Amino acid sequence: MASAELRDELNCSFCLSLYTDPVSLRCGHNFCRSCIVSVLDAQEAAGGYSCPDCRAEYPERPALEKNWKLRNIVERFSSTQPDMEATRIFCTYCTKSPVPAVRTCLHCETSLCDDHLTAHNKALDHILTEPTGSFGYKKCSLHKKVLEYYCPQDAACLCVSCCLVGEHRGHQVELLDEASEKKKKKLRKYLDELNPQKAEIQTRVQNLQNHKKKIQEKASNKRKNISKIFMDINKQLEMAEKKALSEVSRQEEKIVSQISHLTKKLEIQEDALSRKMRHMEEMCRVTDPIRLLQESDITVCSHGGDEDTGGDGGEVSSEEDMDVGLDSGHADVDVSDTKEQDNTIDPIIVLEKSDEEDACGSQSMIVQEDSSVSDLHETTDLDEVLISLTLHRSLRDIVTNVSSELGVHVQDILLDVDTAHRWVKISENLKTATRSEEEQERSKSSERFLTSAQVLSRDVFSSGQRYWEVEWNQIGECGIGLSYPSIERKGERSWIGLNNKSWCLDMYARLCQVLHNSIESTLSVKPTCPTLGVFLDYEAGRLSFYELCDPIRHLHTFIASFTEPLHVVFYVYNGASVTIRS
Repeated sequence: MASAELRDELNCSFCLSLYTDPVSLRCGHNFCRSCIVSVLDAQEAAGGYSCPDCRAEYPERPALEKNWKLRNIVERFSSTQPDMEATRIFCTYCTKSPVPAVRTCLHCETSLCDDHLTAHNKALDHILTEPTGSFGYKKCSLHKKVLEYYCPQDAACLCVSCCLVGEHRGHQVELLDEASEKKKKKLRKYLDELNPQKAEIQTRVQNLQNHKKKIQEKASNKRKNISKIFMDINKQLEMAEKKALSEVSRQEEKIVSQISHLTKKLEIQEDALSRKMRHMEEMCRVTDPIRLLQESDITVCSHGGDEDTGGDGGEVSSEEDMDVGLDSGHADVDVSDTKEQDNTIDPIIVLEKSDEEDACGSQSMIVQEDSSVSDLHETTDLDEVLISLTLHRSLRDIVTNVSSELGVHVQDILLDVDTAHRWVKISENLKTATRSEEEQERSKSSERFLTSAQVLSRDVFSSGQRYWEVEWNQIGECGIGLSYPSIERKGERSWIGLNNKSWCLDMYARLCQVLHNSIESTLSVKPTCPTLGVFLDYEAGRLSFYELCDPIRHLHTFIASFTEPLHVVFYVYNGASVTIRS
């Protein structure tokens, strides 16, 4: 009963369970924090506070002080009786208040507290177990007796009657405790064997977690680097845009200035011609032939001079009118001198002289200006080539800078005709290999492939990271890869992928396979794009192939320890053609 009495003291008077985070009021009573908080919240609405136990009133909401000692007592009490708390099996005989049971009698099918267990121990033949509320699995389903023995032959728990009669009679049986200990021994042995496996798995899991963390960190850094690269690209693009626009503006300003200058000159000429034309029109309205003919600076620039000289035949009315006409002239012809010589004015002489001089001058000026306008239209225009080159150079520099930051060298590759098989045609720019229907005439070379329709590149790679792109015409069969210079030139071992000196991606009929050292592996992916990207990291021993579709797709990566320089190698068959893209 001592355990039950202690439990009663450790129960909250509000929830009737063990204290959870106990707190105290100033009156000394203890409650669970959540219990007293809910009580005080309810009292706050009523306008007054009081202790639920002693009804002590508080003018203000009381402060809650944590009771550390009571909390420690509750935790210690709970730790000494974890099974009772977990199972909540109570003494069968303590009916007034529930008291946790400490043992269960299988014969009586009752659970007992400490006090009732002392009285029950007088029945020595009863079997006591840990507190339980299920008795069925502890007894024989056939004889309804407590299970006490174990039959290893049938792997079954037996009662006394099962051992004496029935199907287990005569079997070698063991006591349950002994059989249990034997099984525990086996389990411990098996556990000892499993522990290293578990440790290995845990190590692998930890390694995977570490690798995952590294990948996440690497991805995070890569995202930052990419963001920085694009920020730099944006800045460089802005500079390239400004440079190209500046070039357009410079050319525009220069040409517009020339056009404006010429326009101004033409406007001046137009104004002069307009004045001449107005004066001519005025003279055309003059009826006095003498006055008209004395206007020596007026040029009739047409073939109608005879008509002008034969005007309306008007006569000068007086000497005064003639003097006015003489005063209004521009003195291209000195009339006074003419009078001194002849005392008369010859209209024919005046017309011939002024027509000859003025007509030639005016026509040459107009022809000259017309020529300037024509030259301006033909030779003065925006230099679009210069603008394009300015933009192209800026964009090329951006691409070069990005490639440098990424550590990828875009390789310009040429094919070596001296290694090409006679049935392989090489283009003039040394970038395309095509399976030919005619044998090519070529000189003898110890480097030439004699068995397989292959060709090597002139370039060799012995360090660094390299990248290039190739395009397949999707006809026949082609092989793309790398090879050591020491690859054989004839025989079955000269085919790329069929030796330990070459690595090959083979494509045909929309199927892909990879080969190295005569080991073939068919890829699950089927190439749908004719353009492929090849990446080589010599020091890391990595050769990767990518399909340059949208999005770019990884096809395969060879991992190797390269020991010699590497040539690009192509194999073409049945009309196949492979081109190195610049």
